[in-house]
Amino acid sequence: MLTIYRIISRLIEMILRLRVRISGSEALRQRLLLDSPSAPADIWIHGASVGELTSARPIIQALAADFSLLVTANSQTGRDMVAEWGLPICLAPLDVPGALDRFLNAVQPRLALTVEAEIWPLRSRMLADRGIPQAVIGARMSERSAQRWARLRGLISPVLGRIAAFSAQDEDSEARLRQLGLPASAILPRLDLKLLAPAQVVPPADDPARDMTVLAASTHEGEDAPILDAWLAARAAHPDLRLILAPRHPQRGADIAALIAARGLDVMRRSDGAGDAPLLLADTLGEMPRWYAMAGICFVGGSLTDIGGHTPWEPAAYRCAILHGPHVDNHAANYAALAEAGAALPVDARTLGAELVRLAGDPAAAHRMGKAAQGLLKDRAGDPVPLLNRLRDLAKSGGAYDI
Repeated sequence: MLTIYRIISRLIEMILRLRVRISGSEALRQRLLLDSPSAPADIWIHGASVGELTSARPIIQALAADFSLLVTANSQTGRDMVAEWGLPICLAPLDVPGALDRFLNAVQPRLALTVEAEIWPLRSRMLADRGIPQAVIGARMSERSAQRWARLRGLISPVLGRIAAFSAQDEDSEARLRQLGLPASAILPRLDLKLLAPAQVVPPADDPARDMTVLAASTHEGEDAPILDAWLAARAAHPDLRLILAPRHPQRGADIAALIAARGLDVMRRSDGAGDAPLLLADTLGEMPRWYAMAGICFVGGSLTDIGGHTPWEPAAYRCAILHGPHVDNHAANYAALAEAGAALPVDARTLGAELVRLAGDPAAAHRMGKAAQGLLKDRAGDPVPLLNRLRDLAKSGGAYDI
């Protein structure tokens, strides 16, 4: 089957080269390696686009400390993002013989690392022919995709059989890929790449100011008024209780300021330069880590109204006690796990104020919730050290360039 694939890919490459001559597409020229190839690198890291490469950034940066890297992406947005990280990046070679041959001749990697599970039969075969170990991290495989690939075992089984190091994102994906031909010897502990970065956050120490600060994170229209009313009710019991109100869309700042003013409260907006106040409207972009670090209690927005909720892992990273509304369909399993661990509590517009009173009056309870949330995050993310050690070993030993 690979022979047929190779013949077809050669024909496709001929057609694409002709297309480049007609259209002059720079992106296609780069993917066919028709321009000056990249410089040599110890490790070739490939991710499809922004999402994959962003999730793998902690792994990429850890490897960059010890090895020279070349990162490739299938999309120009992915390429541009990695360029901003200061790492060598180009568009990935297409899975056609000439482009791959020119790419590997130029880069001469000692290890090829793929983020998530892209199946490129010719790439896999040519890497193996050169003695270059292959690794996959954050792999996912849905049941539907597994059923489709099962009809093409002649292509996928050899690809999976050549993998020297493999870390799945979840147990089901790992099992499906093993059934398709992944060797048990390649399997390393599972990692959830999207959680690695938040799991590495070092939150500030608990202190009285943080204990008395509530963050309403990523709120949506219809949530700000009940949050303000709940906070005002809680302040009757705890006059020092502070609120940071951070809307999901800062352009709603003027509308929220009107809600604040209508309650007879001073309007202190971050967009006007305010940095600390009993009530701070955080209507700017890019400062969420600052607000999480300041607050010991976090209400996650998008959950009082039927938005579906936002990720709980950012407040968990900062060891916040987590409150949320009833609408968390987007992250239902995560919130259920946090609730079971004693790390998150559901509230509604009527009960939010009472929970704020309770947690502000019992900092030890809030601390227990925050520690439980951070602990579950770290467990879910997994430990990257065994994977990194294996990748380093492969990079030191791989690569045989008889070209």
